Amino acid sequence: MSPVRRCSRTACGRPAVATLTYVYADSTAVLGPLATYAEPHCYDLCAEHSERLTAPRGWEVVRLSDPSAPSRPSGDDLEALANAVREAARPQERGDGSPGGGRRTADPMEVARRGHLRVLRSPDS
Repeated sequence: MSPVRRCSRTACGRPAVATLTYVYADSTAVLGPLATYAEPHCYDLCAEHSERLTAPRGWEVVRLSDPSAPSRPSGDDLEALANAVREAARPQERGDGSPGGGRRTADPMEVARRGHLRVLRSPDS
């Protein structure tokens, strides 16, 4: 017997990543992280089948998230990443012989810069 649990769907041999349980009294299908061990009235599903899961008419699907699983990036995360890349791609301001040797005055904590690295002043000083 294989130590890896497989999807319960017929003709699907992919590894299981989620467990489906039906609560008949509440007309609810609960899809959560893969259970610690196989239960007789629960169904193990692969990633594809767990994402495509639908319930019968009148039933509700409750999807429990796995806190240890990596979360998908949200639109805000992707936008923040794009903004950071745009900011890094902008040409750096070079010193024009003014005091401070090209140091930016917008950031009072920045003391020096070398490439993408910055030397910051301690907040106590």
